[in-house]
Amino acid sequence: MKYLTDIEIAQNTKLKHIKKIANKLNIDEDDLELFGKYKAKLPLDLIDDKKVKQNNLILVTALTPTPAGEGKTTVSIGLTEGLNKIGKQATVVLREPSLGPVFGIKGGAAGGGYSQVVPMEDINLHFTGDFNAVEKANNLLSALVDNNLQCVPCSLNLDPRTIVWKRVIDMNDRALRNITIGLGGTANGIPREDGFNITPASEVMAILCMASGFEDLKKRLGDIFIGFTFDKKPIFARDLKAENAMAILLKDAIKPNLVQTLEKNPAIIHGGPFANIAQGTNTILATKMGLTLSNYVVTEAGFGADLGAEKFLNIKCAAADLNPKCVVLVATIRALRHHGGANKEELNEANLQYVKDGFPNIEKHIENIRKFNIEPVVAVNAFTNDSEEEIKFVIDSCEKLGVQAVLSEGWAKGGDGTQDLAKAVVDIVENKATQFKPIYDWKSPVVDKIEKIAKEIYGADGVDFDKKAKLNLKKIDRLGFNDFAICMAKTQKSFSDNELLRGRPEGFIVHVREIEIAAGARFLIPILGKMMRMPGLPRIPASENMHIDKNGKISGLS
Repeated sequence: MKYLTDIEIAQNTKLKHIKKIANKLNIDEDDLELFGKYKAKLPLDLIDDKKVKQNNLILVTALTPTPAGEGKTTVSIGLTEGLNKIGKQATVVLREPSLGPVFGIKGGAAGGGYSQVVPMEDINLHFTGDFNAVEKANNLLSALVDNNLQCVPCSLNLDPRTIVWKRVIDMNDRALRNITIGLGGTANGIPREDGFNITPASEVMAILCMASGFEDLKKRLGDIFIGFTFDKKPIFARDLKAENAMAILLKDAIKPNLVQTLEKNPAIIHGGPFANIAQGTNTILATKMGLTLSNYVVTEAGFGADLGAEKFLNIKCAAADLNPKCVVLVATIRALRHHGGANKEELNEANLQYVKDGFPNIEKHIENIRKFNIEPVVAVNAFTNDSEEEIKFVIDSCEKLGVQAVLSEGWAKGGDGTQDLAKAVVDIVENKATQFKPIYDWKSPVVDKIEKIAKEIYGADGVDFDKKAKLNLKKIDRLGFNDFAICMAKTQKSFSDNELLRGRPEGFIVHVREIEIAAGARFLIPILGKMMRMPGLPRIPASENMHIDKNGKISGLS
């Protein structure tokens, strides 16, 4: 049987005008800022904090994923369709895709099969220009930094050797990780070492996602730490008078985007940090917008629960005073085979023993979610090569842990395939939901917070701080940034910082190479092991299989 591709399904769907989608949320069409017929931005004054407290927030996360991902976005969209099918008013709130993965290995972030948000091509490409605005605001600050180095009368006496601010580009381009700039003579600036991060790793992206409003956004932009003067005084973006110009570039990007699902339900998409190198969740403003307008909001956090969910709960929910009622843990039989020892060629072949051997990975994630005082539901994201005995083993094993596991068939059936999952989530919300609590206090010592995450969430025996990380800790203390949240930069392929340790590794040490400061976002970023904040393209990039015809019809985008 030949299945339609994601893009073919999306292109075959007749979309409703975005005004009709807004009408489902009781939004007046005069409040919409239209981007054509199928996209719109929403004004921030629609947010009502009283309604935010009254409605139900559901987080979708996953077990430790394979490189292709396990379908969190697909399950999030499918669950939203299922909740609406059983009579609940639900909206999905997601992150925007980055062009790096779109043209690299992972593909887009608009869902898949019959659980997608549309217009799929627009969402996966330039969308409403938010990523471009973040990139330009970030690089404006870079240009201002280098301009100040060049300007003798207006110089802040900034020591180029201490500058930590990097440029960004929304593409996987390993050649830009470490560069030298300012060559070619005095007219071209001061020569110094620099580098690029990918746009989702920009602190500007993190700030956009953490801001509570426009004034807060501007304040946070001004708080970005740049480096030190030659006499050891800290320099911030506000010292360059950069925050207003940066905020001007973000004046539209701060507004959440409204689109629709294939089943014509509302979808809000806004912000796009990765979870392995940033906080991995959509904006606080988008989540609050959804909770203002809907009884149920389904959102996702990137990669496995040790990354996205941990940051969603300890950083985002703690900062915004959000209380998620249930966590959906997405699992695939394929990933369990992977964690059970299957090689690449065996991942799509039924093998109950591999699934049994890989189950401790799910078990650890379940334990972790419960540490936040939240009950999980396991969604077994169905693939055609899953065997009935493999699925039954997962469901029965979860039941022994007191957790309901449900087969999720949103990819193949849309909302019709996720009604059981929706009912399981509603049961948790209505009968078992408790008050969420973070696992650490932001005011705790930095080392204690890092060790808490490493030991409690990853299962590490301890943490080793390299010489550079120890120097960073002294700098953090001197700057008075000890009470920031912790945003670990770690491989998504393992609980540990070694991507080769699959399943539920034990007896390992986490290695902190260095600690970056995101003063505007108000978190610290420990860089673990070999983790980098600029990915590279795979041997055969997804871009090689994309095509566009003379009429502008795209194929190969997923």
